[in-house]
Amino acid sequence: MGYSPTDGYFLGIDVGTQGTKTVLVHGAGGEVVATARRQYPLFEKADGTREQDPGAWIEAVNKTVREVVETSDIDRSAVRGMGISGQQHGFVPLDGNDRVIRHAKLWNDTSTGKQCETLTEKLGGEKELLRITGNVILPGYTASKVLWLRENEPDNYKKLKAILLPHDYINLYLTGEHVAEAGDASGTAFFDIRNRTWSRDVLGAIDEEKDLTEYLPALIESCEPAGMVRKPVLEQFGLPSDARVIVASGGGDNMMSAVGTGNTRQGVVTVSLGTSGTIFAYSDRPVVDSSGEFAAFCSSTGGWLPLACTMNVTVATEYVKKLFSLGNEELEALVKSAPPGSGGLVLIPYFNGERTPNVPTGTGVFFGINEFTMRKETVARASMEGVTLGLRYGLESMKREGIAPEEIRLTGGGSKSAEWCRIAADILKAPTVTMRMEEAASYGAALQALWCRANFEKEELSIADLTDSMVKINEGSRIEPDPGRTAVYDDLYGLQTEVSGALRGSFDFHRRLVSR
Repeated sequence: MGYSPTDGYFLGIDVGTQGTKTVLVHGAGGEVVATARRQYPLFEKADGTREQDPGAWIEAVNKTVREVVETSDIDRSAVRGMGISGQQHGFVPLDGNDRVIRHAKLWNDTSTGKQCETLTEKLGGEKELLRITGNVILPGYTASKVLWLRENEPDNYKKLKAILLPHDYINLYLTGEHVAEAGDASGTAFFDIRNRTWSRDVLGAIDEEKDLTEYLPALIESCEPAGMVRKPVLEQFGLPSDARVIVASGGGDNMMSAVGTGNTRQGVVTVSLGTSGTIFAYSDRPVVDSSGEFAAFCSSTGGWLPLACTMNVTVATEYVKKLFSLGNEELEALVKSAPPGSGGLVLIPYFNGERTPNVPTGTGVFFGINEFTMRKETVARASMEGVTLGLRYGLESMKREGIAPEEIRLTGGGSKSAEWCRIAADILKAPTVTMRMEEAASYGAALQALWCRANFEKEELSIADLTDSMVKINEGSRIEPDPGRTAVYDDLYGLQTEVSGALRGSFDFHRRLVSR
């Protein structure tokens, strides 16, 4: 009997930095029938170190999947597939028995700046890197983390036999297979995004004595399965031990968010207003930034996904809420009461360092403080405006390479703020809408699993047609940019860019000061 995409249920699992979110989706109409979450700790140091225990991810996956299975009133044998969304760029080092050697260094780990410089110099500079892979080497990416392990923990490096990304590691747990796909792999900085293959040039610069391609997983297409869920894992999930549950290729959280927001056709741009911020657009051709400002990624749908990432978005508003003891509604009211442009107060929002622009030693700076701007309402509004101006920096780079936004789909916690959505429309100069499904990454992973299952069963189904029918926007949330406010933000954007550039040397000095 042939497979119908409207049959059965699909699990989408987002293994993020703060926790894991799992959704159970009905394939017939795309509605979410159950959700579950689990949090886990982040290990941080003042030198920029950000690490996690991959074992905590596995535990969270087991618990959240079992919870949605047990709390939903479904036939458990009707679960057909699952997809994994993982935080990008993390380095999971494994030994010859697939055991984790040490904690994974994460995407927001900025302690590997020295290794980035070493690799960039060895490979002939940033322009040469853009030619070789399409991307420069930044501290967030995986390449510098592997060299960091070699230089700082030689005993652990000797044990290294497999290099996996977080979502690849979860797929290994589920299926027993070492596989990867182009979307997440393109965020390693040792992947050639034009030819969609591992870069021997970059891997050779990391270690000229070993063939690191032997340590990397086999590459599969985005519509291919990573494998089937193993029997012991099915039992952990509370599913029948003889079930044939397909594991989709999966991808990075941004790639899965693209699927979950219907960003599978040209003209749609997704902006995530989460702890960090991302702005990305689908393309049917490679899009490489000639200046190296944004990432030239592949999508997890067979295309490409140029993407700019900022490391600080709701980080800023959470600090303001804590500073003034505010709730979300109070913050919203304060922001609304202040004028667009915050009277000239502009935030340089590099609280955790920054990736776009590349300022790993950056800190937060309020510029323009005086008797008129040193107020709750202007500080609150400047926090929202500052991080959104930071996202515009990435969008402007993407526009220069041919990306033309027709509609911006907002997701993440910040998109719940009506005033923030208005600010985004005015700063980014394009219509904005919000999504009915807030958990874009986990939802996208479930939809990718449905797509993968359909293709596995030889039924023609394009990912764009699937997302067109399944992904819903809140049409009533649509906001058109206001020309008057846009003019104010054009000036503020220029000011933020100028101040940021002038402070680069001071940021470096400050990092040396606090690292003593």
